[in-house]
Parts: sequence; C-alpha cells; structure tokens
Amino acid sequence: YVSTVFTGSSAVTQVFVQRGKDVLLNVTETVVLQKDDDLIWRFNKTSNLVRFIPGGKTTIFTNYKGRAEFFEQNHSVQLKNLQAADSGVYDARVVGDKDRPVAEYTVTVQDPVSEVELNVTQDGGASGSPDSCNVNAICRTADSEISSTFRCVHQTCSQDEGEQSTVTNSGSSLHIYLSDVLIICNHSNQVSRTKATREIQDFCKLDPVIQPLYIYVTVGIVIVLVVLIITGIFVYRRISRTYNTKNIENTVYDTPQVITAQTRDDASPNDASGPSSIYSCAGFPTRSTETEVKPPPESIYSTVQKPARNLQEL
Repeated sequence: YVSTVFTGSSAVTQVFVQRGKDVLLNVTETVVLQKDDDLIWRFNKTSNLVRFIPGGKTTIFTNYKGRAEFFEQNHSVQLKNLQAADSGVYDARVVGDKDRPVAEYTVTVQDPVSEVELNVTQDGGASGSPDSCNVNAICRTADSEISSTFRCVHQTCSQDEGEQSTVTNSGSSLHIYLSDVLIICNHSNQVSRTKATREIQDFCKLDPVIQPLYIYVTVGIVIVLVVLIITGIFVYRRISRTYNTKNIENTVYDTPQVITAQTRDDASPNDASGPSSIYSCAGFPTRSTETEVKPPPESIYSTVQKPARNLQEL
C-alpha cells in the first residue's frame, strides 16, 4: 500500500510493507550528478544505506550489506526482508556544493492480520415467530471484538444502526456488516485481510410472504381478457380476408354490347324528305332458333324512267 503526503515543498510518500517482504524506493526528482556530487540514501536521516559516486562507484554500508541493493541506472534502492525495526523515514539526497533532497519515504512494516471468528445466535425473544427474526453476531479477533444485531421480517433483513467498525489494539480494523443474505466479519490492515461469513437464513427460517388471493384472481382475469382480445382480432382478420376473396371471385363485369344499325328502306324517288337514320336500342339481338339462311349478296340499282310522252305531242 502506497500513499503520498505533501509537507512543505517536498512530497513524503507513505509505504506499508508486510513483514518479511521487500520494497523498492525510487527517486522522485530528476537527478543529474556533477563531477563532485554524491547521491546518498539514508535511514531516519542518521544512518547511511548507500553512497553512489559518478563514474560507477557504489558503496553499501555495513548495516545493510545483503539487505539493500542499489540500481545505478535510475538511482533507486531495494530493501529486502523488512522487519518491524525497519519502519521509519528513508530519504535520498544529492550532496555537493549544495545539498538537495530527491526522495523521501515513510515506511511502515506491518504483520498480517490474524484470523477472525464470527459467532451468530438467534435472539430467543423472537424465536418461533413465523414472519420475523432477530439474530446477534459477534466478530472477534485475538485482542478485540465487535458485535451487531440483525433483524429479518418476511425474508428481508437489515442491520441495526448499519455497518459497524472498530480499530483493534494492534491498529487493524474490524468490520461487521450485512451483504444480501450474508453476515460478514472483516479484519484488515494496509497489507492483509481476513474475513468470516455466515448465512443469516441458517438462523432465520422465515415463511415467504403470501400474496392475497384477489391479486391472483385479478392477474388471471387480465390474462384471459388479453387472450380473448388477441383471438378476436385474429378471427376478425381471418373472416375479412375470406370475404374479400369470395367477393372478388363472384364479380361479373359488363360485356360490351354491339349496336346494330338497321338499313333504311330505300326512299321513294318522289320523297323529298332528307335522309334519316334509325339506331337500335342497346341489348342483345334475339336470334331465331331455326338455322338462319343467309341470302347471297344482292345489288339493287335504281331504274331511271323517262316520263311518258303525250301522244298528242307525237
């Protein structure tokens, strides 16, 4: 776990390390070493870990031989197998005409947290109730404990006063809370975490909520109505489609009728009236049941007669 805290003009980075683990500390400022400059890593500003001189000469001091490793390419240092006594402030400085800090860390070495124990019991006062139940839970570590009460009504559970937590004597955190149907006890610090869980239903066997009968009746009626409406629409569309098909098949279209013109009788030569035309009324001509004999075509020419001469004129 790493966090950064700004103090004054420089940044102090907080680092939490589990006991027995390693940590890598990097410089946080640009480092350009001149000919006469040295770079030094220190512990608690009094004990030197590493000295680096331009040209590739690196010195690891006696107390950290085998426990520290220096990387020349980026001027970082790795501390190995940290113990509780290694907690403290580590800083890097460029020493020359003017000293200047290029990194500072506060390192805290922590032990992993212990296992946690979760005890859950049903409240005897609510025992036997068909629709409600109370349970008490105790979350316990080697040096601390925390308790909480949970209430369930109709299979819906809640925690009295909400999530609860405390800080143990060793500085770790202890939490107890409800997540869905699980009671969870969580023990943690910055480098490790343990937890224990129990299902609340193991202690509260509640009857499910029974819905009133009228709800089921109403739902059933609605379903039946929807089915009837859909069926009616389907039948109506089917009948309409069948009727339209038959109507198209039985439609009789009007047949064009032939209009015959009767030939006008030859007018009398003495008839001075003008020509006239007679048209038949619309309709099918009636035909004789007997075989119709068609006469050969004839040509009729008018005979021109000269007026008779008077005998007296002769």
